[in-house]
This record gives sequence, structure tokens and C-alpha cells, in this order.
Amino acid sequence: MNTKAEKQPIGVMDSGLGGLSVLKEIIKLMPNEDYVYFGDSANAPYGTRTAEDVYRLTKNVVEMFIDQYNVKAIVIACNTATSAAAARLREEYDLPIIGLEPAIKPAAIDYPHGKIIAMATELTLAGSKFENRVRELGSNAEIVKVPAPDLVEYVEHGELDSTNVKNYLHQILDDKLPVDAVVLGCTHFPFVQAAIQEVVGQDVAIYDGSNGAARQLKHQLEAIHKLLTASDQGTVNLNNSDPSQIKLMEKLLAK
Repeated sequence: MNTKAEKQPIGVMDSGLGGLSVLKEIIKLMPNEDYVYFGDSANAPYGTRTAEDVYRLTKNVVEMFIDQYNVKAIVIACNTATSAAAARLREEYDLPIIGLEPAIKPAAIDYPHGKIIAMATELTLAGSKFENRVRELGSNAEIVKVPAPDLVEYVEHGELDSTNVKNYLHQILDDKLPVDAVVLGCTHFPFVQAAIQEVVGQDVAIYDGSNGAARQLKHQLEAIHKLLTASDQGTVNLNNSDPSQIKLMEKLLAK
């Protein structure tokens, strides 16, 4: 195994702080790897931007990861950026680029005739990729789209379980209840999962795609023989286009 390759970090990016929920899952699976995280909070939220704008912003981060950190793989830990940019970026760069997708499939398998809420940004829910994924399922489940753009902003400001958060959740969810499952289609949302669970009911199943992305990353690193075999604990380098967010990032990663 190439020594230089072994020392290459993995880049993980998001529109802000939400991708830290994915990074936590990745570290659980591969604690010995080194990671560089970049949150683009200065340009957040991505979910209300045009797809072309999100592609441009994501591409800028990808180039920074490659040029400054010589990363061996990149995780776009943002459902919106995955929808808008991942396919194009995979054609442009010769390294594994892992994206995030709403975990509609496992929810539909578990509740084939159930009512499933898909919470995400407007751009993710409006994208053809989301529609195609639902169509491919061929499921009889009822998929209810619930845009939740303000939830991203609450997480970006460190509000995870406040009265404001719960009032907002009641506002967007109450008329959709009861449901069998909720899919968290934005990486910010796992940080407010406890509040979501309280609003929808403790018996409602909640799904997110973080674990699947972590497993896919490991699989692709194995395929190109760049998975670290050393047992030493890896490092995490946190960065943000809004440096004032670093302390909150450290807090969320440790949560």
C-alpha cells in the first residue's frame, strides 16, 4: 500500500454544519482515517439557491480539497449539493465522490403501505433525482414531501431543541400526522431529531442516509486500495467559510 496514499485525508463538505452528522457516522466506521471538514456557512442555506449556483459552490470546495489537502475521496455531506452537483463532479474529477440521498428506500421497504414524510430542502424535493428515486421504488407507500428550510437555519444558529424549533415543527408537520415514518432528507436534521420525534410521536420510525454514505465511502476506498489499515486514531480538521462557526462545529461534533 502506498505510504503517501495512506496519509491522504478524506474531504467532507456541507453547506454548513449539517454534514457533521454524516462525519460522525463516518468516524464511527473508520476512526483511524484523517478528515478535513468544510462547512460553507457563509453561503448557507444551499436549499434556496439555484441548482447551478449550488453546483458552482460545491465545485469550489471540491477544488480546494484537492489542491490544498490532496484528499483521496470526497463526501458531499449535503442532500441539496448531492442532487445539484454530484453527478457532474464525478465526471470531472478522478476520485471517489460520495453523495447523500434521502433514505426513502429503507423507509418504503419497512412500510410498504405506510405514510412516509420526506423532510428536506425545497431544492432536494423539487429535483428529478428525488422523483426518480421514488418512482424506482415502485412502492405503494404514500410519500409526503415536507420542505423545512427554516430548520437548517435553526441548526446553523445552534438551536436544536428550543421552543422556536418545536413551534416550527408543529407548523409544518401537524396537518400531515399521523404517519408511520419520517425520512430526514437533509444532513442538518439529525441534530433536531429529538424534537422531531417529540412532535411526530415516539412510535414513528426516523431514517437518515448518514450510515449508508459512510458504508459506501468505505467500500469505495477498499475498491481503490486506499483504506487505511493503521489502528492509530485519526485527526479531524474543521474549517468554515464563516470562522465564527468553528466553536459550534466542535460542540456539535462532540455531541
